[in-house]
Amino acid sequence: MLPFQRILFPVDYSDRCRSVVPYVNDMAEHFSAALSVVHAHGVGAPRFSDLDVADPGWPKAVLRLEQQRLKGFIEEAFPNKTVQPFLEMGEPDHVITDVVRHHGTDLVMMPTHGRGPMRKLLLGSVTAKILHDISAAVWTGGEYQIKPANHAYKNIVCSVDLGEESEVIARGAMCVAASFGASLSLLHVIEIPPPNLDVDFTSFKQDLEEAANFGLRDLKARLNADIPHTALVTSLTAAGVRDAAAAQNADLIVVGRGRSQGGVSRIWSRLYDIVREAPCPVLSI
Repeated sequence: MLPFQRILFPVDYSDRCRSVVPYVNDMAEHFSAALSVVHAHGVGAPRFSDLDVADPGWPKAVLRLEQQRLKGFIEEAFPNKTVQPFLEMGEPDHVITDVVRHHGTDLVMMPTHGRGPMRKLLLGSVTAKILHDISAAVWTGGEYQIKPANHAYKNIVCSVDLGEESEVIARGAMCVAASFGASLSLLHVIEIPPPNLDVDFTSFKQDLEEAANFGLRDLKARLNADIPHTALVTSLTAAGVRDAAAAQNADLIVVGRGRSQGGVSRIWSRLYDIVREAPCPVLSI
């Protein structure tokens, strides 16, 4: 996974999109990664992904306008940087997935939807589908999560479920932290039913914490790393990750998403709740 070699930035020219530009630029420079941008325009016409090749499915005037618009965005957002443009006709999630599969992308960086009270209810459908469908790492951040004055990562929280993918996710987080010279901590959130249910979990809380701490210590032993860790008991995983990240002033959360990639689990995936609730950008790997 690391170092990232090819970064893809889907653009829709919105303010949310523009707010992510500094992070994309910094990530590309930090890893000396090749940068591509993709814009999906309309539906119902043949695929078009090479700006130097005319497609008969595009009216010439529309094609010329879209080319100029994408070129202008790139020149404004990434001056003096070599950027590969993709202009596609089709649904955005299909377009992005297609580019990722055919051009060796290993990191997609994109904004999320929702702000204010609505952010807890909304996750852009394109973002949700990308998180679900592609194998590349995905960086997501909303306007409410962006810190314009500082794009570097200093404090990283890696949330693990202590399942099969936890070691891979933790090693990825270690690589990111080492690359940026950032501090790293491990977090495991133990989700229990909310207190309004007629079940008393108070007597089990200590046992749950002890078991989780044992699992975290075992994970660190396998990583051969002395990383601070926290086992947190809460009724909601996303809220636990959010609160722990806020308490540690984290500027990046690293999570896994293997379990979110499969059938109807997309609807219930805790990953989407974490992305919605996070106080900072989320890197899902």
